[in-house]
Amino acid sequence: MILQDRDQKIRLLRLELANLPGERAGLDASLASETSRLDTAKLKSREIEVEKKKLEVEAQAKRDSIAKFRTQQFQTRKNEEYQALSNEIKRYEGDIEKIEDREIELMEEAEQMKGTVAAAEKEHAQMKAHASRQIAEIESKVKAIEAQVAELDAEREKLAVDIDEDLLYQYNKLFVNKGGLAVVALEHETCMGCHMKLTTQTAVRVKGNKDILNCEQCGRILYYAE
Repeated sequence: MILQDRDQKIRLLRLELANLPGERAGLDASLASETSRLDTAKLKSREIEVEKKKLEVEAQAKRDSIAKFRTQQFQTRKNEEYQALSNEIKRYEGDIEKIEDREIELMEEAEQMKGTVAAAEKEHAQMKAHASRQIAEIESKVKAIEAQVAELDAEREKLAVDIDEDLLYQYNKLFVNKGGLAVVALEHETCMGCHMKLTTQTAVRVKGNKDILNCEQCGRILYYAE
């Protein structure tokens, strides 16, 4: 029973240990998600700035062309050429107006993205700090659990030395096959492992506490609970 108590503790600790990498992975995934969201916001902000620059260059090029057309108008004496240049100037001015409208839209988007990026940076920083604390706690917990398991393993090894080899083999097999419950109490002639009622003869022998007896139904090792 003492051996089973240690084995159950070891089993629970190892189960907890096995779950910790999943917790760490969950934190890493959350941080990666926040990082991706921040990177996406920054990328969008950069794309807006690039488009604004491109439009500024395009608008300036059209203004330069308009200036060139006006110079050509002063130099020409042909009405048809003058009118053609006027049409080009009008078309370029329309293009510039469209560009300026788009620039205004981009300035509004850029202002909105500043807020989005700032919020994403704040949430990322908070998540990073939280993840760092949690990861440190997990690493500390891993070390503590490993130390507990090592201590219990050493204690279990000493306990196992005093148990009959065949009985220990039977116990180990039952412990694995019966979900960590190899030794159970007999109460009111009922096995507390499978909750099946045993024969009176078996119950009497268990109460006598002279032999190692197993449940007739589930095979677990029985002891009498007074």
